[in-house]
Amino acid sequence: MKFRKKPVVIEATQITSKMTVETLEGVMTGNSGDWLITGVKNEQYFCKDEIFKLTYDPVENV
Repeated sequence: MKFRKKPVVIEATQITSKMTVETLEGVMTGNSGDWLITGVKNEQYFCKDEIFKLTYDPVENV
């Protein structure tokens, strides 16, 4: 079976230095250039820039 991700608006900030956050899976480290994403349940996690650009498009005035 194949599935499509539901259209969900997320908050994301591209970080400029190494940092860590507590995620649902434990502590995660992000590096400069990664995106810190806040999900629909206020969970936070990092995403590499290359994957972020393939997965997300900017939205305006939502």
